[in-house]
Amino acid sequence: MGKENPNENIVMRALDVAPRTKPSNYPEPFFSRMSQREKRQLGDVFGINNFGVNLTRLSPGGESALLHRHSKQDEFIYILDGTPTLVTETDEVAMRPGDCAGFPAQGAAHQLVNRTETDVLYLEVGDRVAGDEGSYPKDDLKAMLGPDGQWQFTHKDGSPY
Repeated sequence: MGKENPNENIVMRALDVAPRTKPSNYPEPFFSRMSQREKRQLGDVFGINNFGVNLTRLSPGGESALLHRHSKQDEFIYILDGTPTLVTETDEVAMRPGDCAGFPAQGAAHQLVNRTETDVLYLEVGDRVAGDEGSYPKDDLKAMLGPDGQWQFTHKDGSPY
């Protein structure tokens, strides 16, 4: 048996997808740093499980994430509006609409920062590989993707938050 309406959730306006209710999964003191970030989980609306697609808005002063890298996950971003700064461990690059960047697993640690007075809007795409870990070179934080698909955070020494 198919769906009653086979066209349900095939086409949607991205900005009509409700923002994620929780701005971050990070524990404090990192959680509050994400208060200027709003994510709309576009892939989840369509039942996509192998990779995530988010439409993310950074208000002035916002950060996309802590400076981080993944052990298994590849990530890709595409700037739609605004001019964020891409920060890595060794460089900073101004980005503008139409620019994109990719981050292979175990590659450069990265984050976007909005240092302007206007919002930044971008798409982010990443796979959901089991056993992925996140490392944070500037913060006492380690992340592991649990079997339930949820991130579990500890200090770098393994002690819980």
